Amino acid sequence: MPKVGFLPNERTVDVKAGTTLLEASRKAGVAIRTRCGGNASCLMCKVHVGPGQGVLEPSAKESYKMGDWTKHHQRLACQTRVIGDAVVTLPEDPLKAAVRAKLEQLKKEKQEKDNDRWE
Repeated sequence: MPKVGFLPNERTVDVKAGTTLLEASRKAGVAIRTRCGGNASCLMCKVHVGPGQGVLEPSAKESYKMGDWTKHHQRLACQTRVIGDAVVTLPEDPLKAAVRAKLEQLKKEKQEKDNDRWE
């Protein structure tokens, strides 16, 4: 059985060949955002699958939906089928990314303010 690893969650799951990455993520308890239920219509389940991983090439449907993104190893988890061992990197949740960016900005502003105080 192929093994699928999910980063940054560091979870691995055994799946049957032909399982989609979305199905594998659910089995592993890893949340991948989707709104369409796996029909490739919402494009929310984008993941990074590096070269040489055990997944099928993009289908015509996925290639049509994703365009050049598949050339950058971005795939739709709902359409990408596992045929061997693979490691998948999940993008950062947009809300978490916005919060992280705001916290970093506030930290930088505080450091600048503290530096000005000591000069």
